[in-house]
Amino acid sequence: MGSLLKASSNVFRFEKVLFLSGSTTRQGLVPKRVTFRLAPVASSLSASTGTFQHDPKSNSPDTAISIMVNGCTGKMGKSIIKAADSAGLHIVPVSFGAEESGQTAELCGKEILVHGPSERESILSSVFQEYPDLIVVDYTVPATVNDNAELYCKVGVPFVMGTTGGDRDRLYKTVEESKVYAVISPQMGKQVVAFLAAMEIMAEQFHGAFSGYSLQVMESHQASKLDTSGTAKAVISCFRKLGVSFDMDQIQMIRDPKQQIETVGVPEEHLLGHAFHLYHLTSPDQTVSFEFQHNVCGRSIYAEGTVDAVLFLAKKVKSKEEKRIYNMIDVLREGNM
Repeated sequence: MGSLLKASSNVFRFEKVLFLSGSTTRQGLVPKRVTFRLAPVASSLSASTGTFQHDPKSNSPDTAISIMVNGCTGKMGKSIIKAADSAGLHIVPVSFGAEESGQTAELCGKEILVHGPSERESILSSVFQEYPDLIVVDYTVPATVNDNAELYCKVGVPFVMGTTGGDRDRLYKTVEESKVYAVISPQMGKQVVAFLAAMEIMAEQFHGAFSGYSLQVMESHQASKLDTSGTAKAVISCFRKLGVSFDMDQIQMIRDPKQQIETVGVPEEHLLGHAFHLYHLTSPDQTVSFEFQHNVCGRSIYAEGTVDAVLFLAKKVKSKEEKRIYNMIDVLREGNM
């Protein structure tokens, strides 16, 4: 355990935190607390964190990987454009959007024309023909996940799906049948994904370790996030394997800015872009409790992870790998994080 923590000290910081609502035992004693707080210390595109490096000398449209960001006018989309530009990717001047159809977005010194739903197929086919190394990045809305994926698969363009929600079973089936290359992940933050991977290993190897324990889950995101966190659902799935009984509708979703500041402790400047998660376990006799927490302010951790996913996928397409569907754990393994 000591070597594990030492090896990841440049990625995570563990410290004590308080849960939202205290609990008391039948004897009126404060439960023994074994508490972890997971917070990213640094997130940058560098070899030291096992990320992919792009040669800045190959920034021309002829040699650079071409990237099309759908949902480019949203906060996440803008962060992707910035990270992709910094990494030397070639950003094509086209994007898809609904409400922004016909508008031109100026991002990182580039003018990107946003097209509406009616012309998506013809536009994407044309762009893919012009940029045969194209990879699409999707940060749109949950309601369009499946339609967008079906379009990408129909045209045959590789894509990174960062948008959460939609019918995930249908999504995977669509990609499997099309044989299109894709990275699909509800969580693009590399350090958070590493935490999820550790949870999955624990769940697979220690079935029932937390049998009888009760679980409380809180997740706080910006008010514009309409769906329940996919990361929270993934962590809960691990706890279920560990013997905890919990229904997804028991997740405490917090979207009210006032409550986020006063109760959760979200910095006011990050109300429009944050992800605070807390998982609280209590033993049957209420004498032992565990807390796992990861707090993210801003979007750079997701943007940088997405760029890594693009570089990873481009490599798989070029080498004509037999496997077609990947997730962020595959990306981390490839980068030797």
